Amino acid sequence: MRSDAAAAQFAPALLAWFDRHGRKHLPWQQNTTPYRVWVSEIMLQQTQVATVIPYYERFMARFPDVQALAAASSDEVLHLWTGLGYYARARNLHRAAQSIVSDHGGEFPQTLDDVEALPGIGRSTAGAILALSREQRHPILDGNVKRVLARCFGIAGFPGQQNVERELWALAEACTPQQRVANYTQAIMDLGATLCVRSRPLCPMCPMNEFCVARIENLQAVLPTPRPKKDRPQRTAYAVLAMRGDGSVLLERRPPMGIWGGLWTFPQFDDRDSALAWLQTQDMADLEAEADRLGPYSHSFTHFDLTLHPIVLRVARPPQFVADADRLCWYDPRQPAQIGLAKPSVDLIRQLIIIS
Repeated sequence: MRSDAAAAQFAPALLAWFDRHGRKHLPWQQNTTPYRVWVSEIMLQQTQVATVIPYYERFMARFPDVQALAAASSDEVLHLWTGLGYYARARNLHRAAQSIVSDHGGEFPQTLDDVEALPGIGRSTAGAILALSREQRHPILDGNVKRVLARCFGIAGFPGQQNVERELWALAEACTPQQRVANYTQAIMDLGATLCVRSRPLCPMCPMNEFCVARIENLQAVLPTPRPKKDRPQRTAYAVLAMRGDGSVLLERRPPMGIWGGLWTFPQFDDRDSALAWLQTQDMADLEAEADRLGPYSHSFTHFDLTLHPIVLRVARPPQFVADADRLCWYDPRQPAQIGLAKPSVDLIRQLIIIS
């Protein structure tokens, strides 16, 4: 149950801690335009700061403003996102940039509703962008904030459940101050990322130590309540790894939506027979199979695990795929084209280089 006294102490304690220990020199904290903050917030979704920094810096160097991002090809955007994962973020970022240019005159929207209407931006992300870049007072509730509030105020129940999330939003609103909103927003995200971490939180160093319910009642290990466990589906697929004599490999562009949407991957099939039957339709003569040169490759998605079985082939006389240039290509790892690659493609290409 919420303690009004604790809610009143929350922001002052957090801001005092932030002034001494908060992060103030991250790349997106310099020149905090809505565009720069927006890109950082999207990249930071489900991704750690240390991982994001080099991607962010490369992205900003290539796309310094929303006009540059909107004008780019999807391949180039996905290329700069390769390795960062959750590629729907990049596709939505690109679509949102085009919307900002076409519908908002190239200016980032100023109201919460307008920001939230952009592709890939929910209530919490919209609030964070406007709070950090324009000092507008909006509560946020990302994963780190949910953990901080659930522990500090003793909120049981999985935060993804509607009633629990509603209670956490009410707490977020109650704790957000009227002044120093940008600092507060950064501070509560920092607290969850550096001290109130998922396992082994650093409670002695936390500014909420004196009134945190989880610390007082020793509930850090059980709050927030974990997601109810479900059996993860296991899926199997076969990937065709066809190589030319010059080391180039055959890649296929995935459909724009769905898993690895818009990215380039090895052609993938549900079973080996389907993969071999497809090869016969592609006019690839003199195929030489290299059975079992690469073992199974495992990849985990949010909701299931995938095992890829590579079928490694050398192609003596490869076709050019002129008619299918937008769907099939020969990719040369030594002179890589600027296209977006799914992580399994990156890893399997590295393995092919080793064995070739």
